[in-house]
Amino acid sequence: MKISKRAQNINPSLTLSITAKAKEMKKQGLDVVSFGAGEPDFDTMAHIKDAAKQAIDEGFTKYTATSGIPPLKEAICVKLRRDNWLDFEPKEILVSTGAKQALFNIILTLVEEGNEVIIPVPYWVSYDEIVKFAGGKSVFLKTNNFKIDPQMLEKAITPKTKMLILNSPSNPTGVVYEEKELKLIAQICIKHNIIVLSDEIYEKITYGKKHHSIASINDKIKKLTIVINGVSKTYAMTGWRIGYAAGPEEVIKAATRIQDHSTSNASSISQKAALSALTGPQDHIAKMAWEYKRRRDFMVERLNRIKGIYASRPDGAFYVFANISDFYGDQIQGSLDFCTRLLEEAYVAVIPGVAFGDDRFIRLSYATGMEHIKRGLDRMEKFCEKIKK
Repeated sequence: MKISKRAQNINPSLTLSITAKAKEMKKQGLDVVSFGAGEPDFDTMAHIKDAAKQAIDEGFTKYTATSGIPPLKEAICVKLRRDNWLDFEPKEILVSTGAKQALFNIILTLVEEGNEVIIPVPYWVSYDEIVKFAGGKSVFLKTNNFKIDPQMLEKAITPKTKMLILNSPSNPTGVVYEEKELKLIAQICIKHNIIVLSDEIYEKITYGKKHHSIASINDKIKKLTIVINGVSKTYAMTGWRIGYAAGPEEVIKAATRIQDHSTSNASSISQKAALSALTGPQDHIAKMAWEYKRRRDFMVERLNRIKGIYASRPDGAFYVFANISDFYGDQIQGSLDFCTRLLEEAYVAVIPGVAFGDDRFIRLSYATGMEHIKRGLDRMEKFCEKIKK
């Protein structure tokens, strides 16, 4: 059978493939330490699981409206008002099978053949692939200390520019944009009528910095912004697959029509669980963030003690984006080669920076226990000493 050009043009996810390889090695009995997975290692809170069990017991196992159950959409509106100073109505909310589907829906809704989408580098692996799927062209924007430079953003805009993808807190760098920085970006997008797709999935995982949604800057930028979020990271619910988009009603209606013919509604049981997550106790979030901060501080300090590795301290999410380019030469030819050898020789899984658009770096997740972090970084240091000789 001949594979379509659309499918041929889509690259596999390096993050998923390396994580899968690490899991397969573990099944073979090898002691692999994985810094690859982008998911919390905490368990889903008991009251959330109880809500799902109750939904099953009560027979809430049928189709729902494509865009989500009304109580969940209302809870999302309350959350956006409470946490982000954003006023939305339920008709402006689309609940999807994870934030990734929400991104997919919105990009397919707004990006047409030949449209340009500005993606700051480094970027989350799926942004470019989804833009390609929609027929758009990714315009990769160099950043300054991993953040958008307003002057460079202005220069990147052309008559074909349709959208800017903004991710704060960022995967893979962990940078968090200040309100004053968002105001400058908003001014440019308003001036050129550029849509902002604001991926805020890590908003609750910050360390000493407050998350600001660009949509909250003023009414003009809110009308140009679609906010993407979900319950995966904040509530340790990655496998429950609930994300959402909030934006202008006409955009949400169109995106809902796309979802009508792809997955229809997200899992009814997961929607009930997400409702419990958003409306129930929130005290676990601060505890999670505190533990991530402890791991972050240890990992950054330990990495910087390894000769040839340079790691900055992230302000959000749960990743360290570390520069390893000092190792490149005859033995190591790029981040993928480094990561492949590290996994095969030291049984440590990390994600190559080339997957995020910057081959000088690797991404390490500290959403794993401290003992794993210590053991993995000890192995990594020995591996680096060996290839430096």
